[in-house]
Amino acid sequence: MRSSVLPDSVRGPRPVSGARPPWLNPRVFRTEVLAGLVVGLALIPEAISFSVIAGVDPKVGLFAACTMAMVIAFVGGRPAMISASTGSVALVVAPVAREHGLAYLLATVILAGAFQIVLGAVGVAKLMRFVPRSVMVGFVNALGILLFTAQIPNLTGVPWPVYPLTCAGLLLMVFFPRLTKVVPAPLVSIAILTVITVAAGIAVPTVGDKGRLPSSLPVPGLPDVPFDLHTLTVIAPYALAMALVGLMESLMTAKLVDEITDTRSDKTRESIGQGIANIVTGFFGGMGGCAMIGQTMINVKNGARTRLSTFLAGFFLLILCIVLGPVVSRIPMAALVAVMVLVSVGTFDWHSIRPATLRRMPAGETVVMVITVIITVATSNLSIGVVVGSVIAMVIFARRVARLAGVTSVMDPDAGRITYTVTGALFFASSNELATRFDYAADPDRIVIDLTAAHIWDASSVAALDAVTTKYEQRGKAVEIVGLNRPSAEIHGRLTGELTGGH
Repeated sequence: MRSSVLPDSVRGPRPVSGARPPWLNPRVFRTEVLAGLVVGLALIPEAISFSVIAGVDPKVGLFAACTMAMVIAFVGGRPAMISASTGSVALVVAPVAREHGLAYLLATVILAGAFQIVLGAVGVAKLMRFVPRSVMVGFVNALGILLFTAQIPNLTGVPWPVYPLTCAGLLLMVFFPRLTKVVPAPLVSIAILTVITVAAGIAVPTVGDKGRLPSSLPVPGLPDVPFDLHTLTVIAPYALAMALVGLMESLMTAKLVDEITDTRSDKTRESIGQGIANIVTGFFGGMGGCAMIGQTMINVKNGARTRLSTFLAGFFLLILCIVLGPVVSRIPMAALVAVMVLVSVGTFDWHSIRPATLRRMPAGETVVMVITVIITVATSNLSIGVVVGSVIAMVIFARRVARLAGVTSVMDPDAGRITYTVTGALFFASSNELATRFDYAADPDRIVIDLTAAHIWDASSVAALDAVTTKYEQRGKAVEIVGLNRPSAEIHGRLTGELTGGH
């Protein structure tokens, strides 16, 4: 999907001073407003569900969704990305609420925000460059599966009208854009299904069945906890876990939106912004959160590209809950389920599992993608899947590079020496077998090891070369190492003789 607005509006850094915001364009403004409204509606059942997971009142999740979205719109680094209360964060903080109460949960959220600011400032976002494409594809596919399976509870043990309503919602969203794209199809679907169920008196689960919506604005305040070392020891482990999980999901989501919109985001600003948003959310009585991949996909696929849609998603959510609570409560869950099912289908990278694609892809890349999907779906945790997938990808890469290292020899009988030419990258995986590639007993008294076509990366390689030299010297033979490039010479000169006891 190509961005239809000015590039400066969708990149991470702030626009040039005096530049006209792209959302002032009437067409862009309409798109942003309508996309924000759709996301605001979709956030309600999600936020309530996550409140249940965390073991807190629904208003705690709803307030978090409002404040996270509105604050991140100003301080975040990825325009059009939606941040709100999430299931992964709810799972992390649930033990705090269960064992110590709401006040400790809010203190945990504030401390997690502080951790995120520190992590963002020290450059943790740069670690995203080490996430390979195969892991990213696995992340996207697992996300599509999780978005779909998350709707299954809303489709089991429910009255039979839920099923035709869901199908009708899907059909509306597929075919309505062929008539006009002025109004987002998901919004039209939600409105029509709500009118049908209310007018016909059809008894189906509604948004109101998920929990009571708040009737007043959140009031800022400090968590009612003792400000002492004991409190810190209680909340710090959960706060750090929340900070790491939130940053990982937010940065992965930002990277995905970058690819979809062909634009760049400021990952460091996003990391710090997540921290600021969580601190504000904690002071306003919210359970904290991070980027929401599902709602972000709804926003982006409805054409939103600026910060306005992100802000309006939180603003509309607040208005919908407080002012239009009775009306919103009557929206059938089937309408929102249809929206999320269509988003899940659109999120899944179907091209990645085509037989032709699988035949062309290296086996290792396919294995990494599949393992990422399996781990993510099995744990229902995107962060765990990404970490495991990245580690496996690094192991496969190390093995592949290790095979490129080689040793060849040329004998010079007249000079009474043999020259071993070492090629490739020498590091822990490739240097382990280095000592076995030399004929210590049969070689002449002079040995030259030529590293012109090699590079020494770590202490393991220096230790391996020391071991080779030691074996020859124990037999009274002289070894000369030549051809070291400057970085290799520096690390070899600094460590040689210090890692083994042979010299």
